[in-house]
Amino acid sequence: MNNIPKHSAATDGSALTHDFLQELSKEQLVNLLEIYAKNWLALDGFWFLSLEEKLGMDKAMEHDVAAWRQFTVTEANRLKEFLGLSERPGLEGLAQALHLRLYGRVNKHSCEICGNKLIFRNIECRVQTARARKGMEFHPCKEVAMHEYSSFGTAIDDRITCRCLSCYPDCTEDATGCAWEYTLHED
Repeated sequence: MNNIPKHSAATDGSALTHDFLQELSKEQLVNLLEIYAKNWLALDGFWFLSLEEKLGMDKAMEHDVAAWRQFTVTEANRLKEFLGLSERPGLEGLAQALHLRLYGRVNKHSCEICGNKLIFRNIECRVQTARARKGMEFHPCKEVAMHEYSSFGTAIDDRITCRCLSCYPDCTEDATGCAWEYTLHED
């Protein structure tokens, strides 16, 4: 069974204090990271569906915007610190951070830098493909995503702005994905 180390309780019934992650292989840690990312996204989805069911789509979206506006800055700042990025790492730093987002483990995506612009695409969004598979309407995520992607870019480098190229319900590309253009404005 994947050679995951087995651990038991102490003889007095209390839990043993131990850093179980230290005993996992690199492959096991990568697999665990993917499980964590899927679990996080499932929790986000269950939370949203509960709000949508109780309060309706408009109110659920209002709460979703508020939550993502805060979460995405926290995520960006932690990734910026983890990567050892400077205060203003430009588009290269943004690309590194975008690849390491929790979404990066669950969505197929790409980054392309050309001059002072970075195009980020979620090629296959797990949320939208799941809704399509279940026969549900696509999630109208553009409003939330606009705050999310803009805040993330600005938290990485305050000279970066973001605009939507394609996101449901305003798709110019496949509705199961989205596209964003980040622009670096030099001082």
